[in-house]
Amino acid sequence: MKVLVPVKRVLDYNVKARVKSDHSGVDLSNVKMSMNPFDEIAVEEAVRLQEAGTATETIVVSVGPAKAQETIRTALAMGMDRGVHVQTDEDLEPLAVAKILKEVAAAEGAELVVMGKQAIDNDYGATGGMLAALLDWPIGSAANSLSLDGGALNVVKEVDGGLQTVKLQMPALVTTDLRLNEPRYASLPNIMKAKRKPIEAKTPADYGVDTAPRLKTLKVTEPAAREAGIKVADAAELVNKLKNEAGVI
Repeated sequence: MKVLVPVKRVLDYNVKARVKSDHSGVDLSNVKMSMNPFDEIAVEEAVRLQEAGTATETIVVSVGPAKAQETIRTALAMGMDRGVHVQTDEDLEPLAVAKILKEVAAAEGAELVVMGKQAIDNDYGATGGMLAALLDWPIGSAANSLSLDGGALNVVKEVDGGLQTVKLQMPALVTTDLRLNEPRYASLPNIMKAKRKPIEAKTPADYGVDTAPRLKTLKVTEPAAREAGIKVADAAELVNKLKNEAGVI
């Protein structure tokens, strides 16, 4: 079984995002970038499937600028077999990315796609669902556990008040949640080996995908500064303020 894992290069989660002075987007100049955390979990799961003898080959794909190769190399150092880099300097929307990934999955003959449930930069959380629809595959979203059951895949996810288990017929797509696993750190020998693993270079035009934008960002602003709290003398004053000023009771 071939497993395809899409990954995205995003602003590192430890870095505070800065908005551009013209409010057109987030300033990414001279800041640390890294693999989307949810995608790290997807990579780890694919590597574990291969270590268990379930997956015969694991392929990592990234759609993005030239520096996205660094993100692919990180996944290769974690244990993925080879990479595909669809290079574009455009900030593609989820639908365009899903269309490209559909063509990559078809070209590679993938039977399972494992990907992060969302990217922490734009938080759309839409690419996985769109890709499953385009492939006409079943989807197990926000998985915190998965296991193969013959020719099917059991996916467990958290829902309000408990857990839900769904059984997907293969081929299938799974999006990962934070509790699925703990991604490994790449060892130095594996980082050196990753430099020799192949990365195939592609462009959206190679797949005949229209990447024309359908959305327009009007304005990006930082969240309002949190106001300081106040102290009250007693419970009666607290109730009075909650009732007459905050209007919450």
